[in-house]
Amino acid sequence: MTTTDFAPTIAVIGAGGKMGTRVSDNLAKTEHTVFYSENSPVGQDRVRAAGRELTDTATAVADADIIVLAVPDLALGPVTAEIVPQLKAGAIVLTLDPAAAYAGLLTTREDVIQAVAHPCHPSIFLQRTTPEEYADTFGGIAAPQDAIAAIESDDPEKKAIVEATVRAIYAPVVDVHWVTIKQLAQLEPTLVETIACMIGALLKEALDEAVNTMGVPEPAARSILLGHTQVALANGLRGDNPFSDACLIAMDYGKSSIIKDDWKKVFTDEELDKNLAAMLHLDKIER
Repeated sequence: MTTTDFAPTIAVIGAGGKMGTRVSDNLAKTEHTVFYSENSPVGQDRVRAAGRELTDTATAVADADIIVLAVPDLALGPVTAEIVPQLKAGAIVLTLDPAAAYAGLLTTREDVIQAVAHPCHPSIFLQRTTPEEYADTFGGIAAPQDAIAAIESDDPEKKAIVEATVRAIYAPVVDVHWVTIKQLAQLEPTLVETIACMIGALLKEALDEAVNTMGVPEPAARSILLGHTQVALANGLRGDNPFSDACLIAMDYGKSSIIKDDWKKVFTDEELDKNLAAMLHLDKIER
């Protein structure tokens, strides 16, 4: 049996949440048999409003080949404790974020496969051609994106099922990049949340400072910041154009004034563990 003649049955747990709705919207466009489960009354209303039929969790997961857990990180422990004992042998549990999996919070079984997948989101350098692509900054609607995936199995058919599911839930997908669960945790949160998202928030703080404290007109400050942010990323990440000598001096001043000398420690295992412990509120979880 190959994946070309086998369409896996998919169960979406948390189908009425923010990510669950995105996932379900895309799966509804495929030929997969999909069961949608949601416990929240508000989420249930959202599933029904989208024209999808609700299935209770036990029924949804009973014969599913792959179970997509579109629930918050803090709920993954209790949810997997409930559903994993009910799964058929060989089923795949797919979480959409690596934190809980890497931290060992998920209930596991030897005959149930653990996988994780996370969207890369459309690249800042993506060549967009339609209004829908320009509007889709998150991905999963119109703008193509890559995805990162990890699976704890050497079975090529199980890996193919995960990739087919990932391509469906995050569509349109260009490439699926395979890493280990630990490597995925080093990318998300460390590379993209701890660093990239933090820098994005810092840019907003700097914009506010220029406007509110220095008195620069907001349209002028916003325009120069947005344009130079693209130049900074293009030059820094792709080497499109060299920074000027004066700019390099200003950059060195900024780094010495704002960035700690030991900032790269965030990539160590110890700091990753601290970061995830804070994100997952591990001090409040009985293990």
